[in-house]
Amino acid sequence: MKRTQQLLLAAAAAMLTAGLHAQTFLHTSSTEGNLWQQTKVKLQSEARQTPAVETDGTEEGSTFKAWGATFNELDWDALQLLTRDEQDDILRRVFSPEGDLRIARGRVSMGANDYARSWYSCDEMEGDFELRHFNIDRDKQAIIPFIRAAQKYNPGLTCWVSPWCPPSWMKINGDYPVLSSPYNNLPEKMNYLLYGKVGGQVDEDEMKLTGERTGKFPKQLATTDFMIQDPRYLQAYADMFCKFIDAYAEQGITIDMVMYQNEAYSYTPYPGCAWTAEGTVRFNRDYLAPTLRSRHPEVKLYLGTFNTNRQDYVEKILADEKLQESISGMGFQWEGREILPAIRSQHPDWSYICSESECGWGSFDWKAAEHTFELMNHYLGNGCNEYIFWNFILADQGESPWGWKQNALIRVDSRTREFTYTPEYYAAKHYSHFIPRGTRIVGYHGAQADNTPVLVAVNPQGKTVVVAGNFNDEARTLTVKLGRKYLNAELAPHSFNTFEER
Repeated sequence: MKRTQQLLLAAAAAMLTAGLHAQTFLHTSSTEGNLWQQTKVKLQSEARQTPAVETDGTEEGSTFKAWGATFNELDWDALQLLTRDEQDDILRRVFSPEGDLRIARGRVSMGANDYARSWYSCDEMEGDFELRHFNIDRDKQAIIPFIRAAQKYNPGLTCWVSPWCPPSWMKINGDYPVLSSPYNNLPEKMNYLLYGKVGGQVDEDEMKLTGERTGKFPKQLATTDFMIQDPRYLQAYADMFCKFIDAYAEQGITIDMVMYQNEAYSYTPYPGCAWTAEGTVRFNRDYLAPTLRSRHPEVKLYLGTFNTNRQDYVEKILADEKLQESISGMGFQWEGREILPAIRSQHPDWSYICSESECGWGSFDWKAAEHTFELMNHYLGNGCNEYIFWNFILADQGESPWGWKQNALIRVDSRTREFTYTPEYYAAKHYSHFIPRGTRIVGYHGAQADNTPVLVAVNPQGKTVVVAGNFNDEARTLTVKLGRKYLNAELAPHSFNTFEER
């Protein structure tokens, strides 16, 4: 098998070298106010400068699988402000395999997340360990109609699930949030639970998320599992995952992967749940993994979502050998991006995904789109085979029920009921329109050094795709070596660019 793979790569290299002698690339570029402009560029025999990336066709690389989006109640509400024709056009552009973004994966929250209309779970009957009162009635109001609307344009759409919060009666504080705030009813005196074993001061600014966070996140790790660690609770919670999968299957929606918790390291004023390393291992290893294996062996268990850059802490979880046997992959977002390369090098046989694109703070501007463009460069360049967007359509300033204004790919004015495709939409399109399932990522240059991120890929048809950004105030020359030839091009200031072999 290895010999066959080597022969195929050698053949690909020969075709690349032979086919690129006078090859033309279609250059699609976007700048603020001048979107999706197309010209032709030919490969050249000489480099204008030191290449940012060099590929010769023999790189095995990583194989990309899917672009995804999250189905949230507030997104559905924003979509409903528009006419049926407008809704259909948006859904076609976002989800159709021939559309703009070609989204093929959906992320679903089991219970409320911070972009739900209000807090809820699938079973709020205290002590219902047999889950007799389990239901997805709330999902049937918005989330399931939302997914079905997307399935109209992509019948092959599949979903994965992660909860933000267990049912409130399964938590030690008996409520959805982790910490009190003006946006919830949790008593402030309950905040001591977070660091109860060792003490500590809750940092009120840490979860504001209105700019760049630096240093270690979180600054102090929770010392208490907010999920009650009694075996009855842990087994009932594992059972709930399976009932959720079953209930969605009855609605014609396939869930093929689960993660135990969204952002276990964000100590939130909205639905959330803090976990210790020991609790994380215990629940996944002893309850969730064996329950899935028994009732849904076709569903993969990923660890995540990891939004912490505390590498030693994550490694502590991954050190459990029995847990390792049950894991197919991991999901990273926010600060987790910083440790993705190191963790992937330690566990190269697993799959990795960007489980949530960062959402900004409601600016909807070009700078925010540049940040998202760089995120895609980073995650794909470091081996993630899925990239999941967060809210893809929001109204007005994108404000959550707890006061955080966020960006989206599409913005609706609730007063005029008009919508716009935001700069972030085009940042996404420069990747997702040209990188389908089965594309190999064969070259990568991060943005940190010169604000010019570059990604080189080979699509399933064997055609080369180069995606590059220029986040500088002046034009920059791009040089990429492809086989024995060079792609030389001028990148406009603050531009998104895709070069597709024709």
